[in-house]
Amino acid sequence: MALGRLQAGIVDHLSSLGYLDADQTSEIKQREAELNGSSFDELLLTEYRVSDHQLNLAKAKTYGVAPINVRRVEINKGTWEVLDQEFCGKNHVVPVSCFDGFIVVALANPFELTLTSRIANLSKRRVVALLASEAEICEVLKQDVKPDSADFGDVVEAVGMEFDEGEIEDADEALDSEESAPIIQLANRIVEDAYYGGASDIHVEPREKDLVVRYRIDGVCQEKLKLPQKVSGSLVARLKIMANLDIAERRLPQDGRIVFKQFTKKNVDIDLRVSTAPLNHGEGVVMRILDKQKSTLPMPALGFSPENLERYREIIKNPYGMILHCGPTGSGKSMTLYSALNEISDPGIVIRTAEDPIEYTLNGINQMQMNRQIGLTFASALRAFLRQDPDIILVGEIRDQETANIAVEAALTGHLLISTLHTNDAPSTVARLTDMGIEPFMISSSLLCVCAQRLMRRVCKTCRVQYEPEGREKEILENALGWSGPIFKHSPKGCPRCNSTGYKGRVGIHELMTTNEELIEDINKGRETADIKRTAVKSGMKTLHQDSLLKVKDGLSTLEEALATVPVDMF
Repeated sequence: MALGRLQAGIVDHLSSLGYLDADQTSEIKQREAELNGSSFDELLLTEYRVSDHQLNLAKAKTYGVAPINVRRVEINKGTWEVLDQEFCGKNHVVPVSCFDGFIVVALANPFELTLTSRIANLSKRRVVALLASEAEICEVLKQDVKPDSADFGDVVEAVGMEFDEGEIEDADEALDSEESAPIIQLANRIVEDAYYGGASDIHVEPREKDLVVRYRIDGVCQEKLKLPQKVSGSLVARLKIMANLDIAERRLPQDGRIVFKQFTKKNVDIDLRVSTAPLNHGEGVVMRILDKQKSTLPMPALGFSPENLERYREIIKNPYGMILHCGPTGSGKSMTLYSALNEISDPGIVIRTAEDPIEYTLNGINQMQMNRQIGLTFASALRAFLRQDPDIILVGEIRDQETANIAVEAALTGHLLISTLHTNDAPSTVARLTDMGIEPFMISSSLLCVCAQRLMRRVCKTCRVQYEPEGREKEILENALGWSGPIFKHSPKGCPRCNSTGYKGRVGIHELMTTNEELIEDINKGRETADIKRTAVKSGMKTLHQDSLLKVKDGLSTLEEALATVPVDMF
């Protein structure tokens, strides 16, 4: 039986490209054996010594699509964020790039319409399919892919030192200047590597004998680099220059901001909030990465339970009152506030925000950056906003009595005020406001709800291990939820998808305390935080501990992670 039309076309193109001679072409076309796609490819690759790349070129000409060698393409990390590696591995897809509503993907069969439509649905983009050989696609997918990740090797070579666990040589004289090329490259690579690695913070910490660079990824610090002590002064000075800080002042803490696209030619549009502090072995630097390319998440993606999400959505529709979010730095408060504002934003209402810093720019919302050096504080911004006819006011943080007083007054005079506060849980927010000098009756009259939150690491879906809890673990679940059943734990070895940690990403846990008659009475009578908590729980509030265990029950995280994030309820 002769070859099919497509297979004959591939053979003709291999011949025209000079990869087969006339005799080989004729011989292949006369093959009587039935050859399906895989055996036809195998015949060309083994018997006729055609390479993967040559076969791919011929197929591309036959199919009328563009070919690509995925092994030689630098894949942008953003494409892996759009199309998950787990999906790509199962379907033999390599996402190449994203731009202007399109996603470019490499496929072994670009005519598989079901797959391209799934890619379009997942990515919310139009698909441009390129042809790649299946062997090349598998090779790329088998790698522990860290696309576009910064490599420190050439910078190491340039400065003549090693970062590994082995011996560290003395730095070159070039390291004495913060403007030397190796130091400039090193500073850029550290930021780029942290960004591509999904870090939220970069810690540059001088120690007695070396300089350590650590990244915070999914809430946990990981050591990345060890540099000679001699690098410390010039690297910190370089970062301070990028942040427009005074490099001569080494005795006092300083705060600044780096607009990173001014210092790199790569497509990395991020800002960094920079904080320096004098430490015992030199100046330390902590940089918070603010990704401008990230948009706010929709409310259902924040980790709210269905019950809490429904209650919270009702509360943010109120015309006036005060909504407070509390939790430590890095607990997801800002993202929740931005998502709430995005949901209620409307051309018919005026929203003003006072932030330090502005982390995300929101369309249709007027945002103000604080500047304490010239006296622009949260309190002064609030006063100005009250004269600017706002409907909703967001204040980045209530830090002092003056800001707290004006915030309560705003909530009592027809404005919806949203802000954050640093407390451990929702009920203790009342005591914190009282401690700031706010009268209890003012708190009870203005407060709509308090939402305490934390971020808990998600267990990796690819390598998580199911098991039946016993003993103390089973008891904790039964006491908190009145439930027992199989749950998941993380794999100690992990997998490439989670970078061998067993965890990938984070999910929010929430304690939503809404006011009612009983709670207002407790606040007015100045009752203890424990009494307020009991009243709130009776009214339907799920504590942080209970909400964290709900995430364990749903298979989103582990019991170990839940207990490490919030303590067991003791009341």
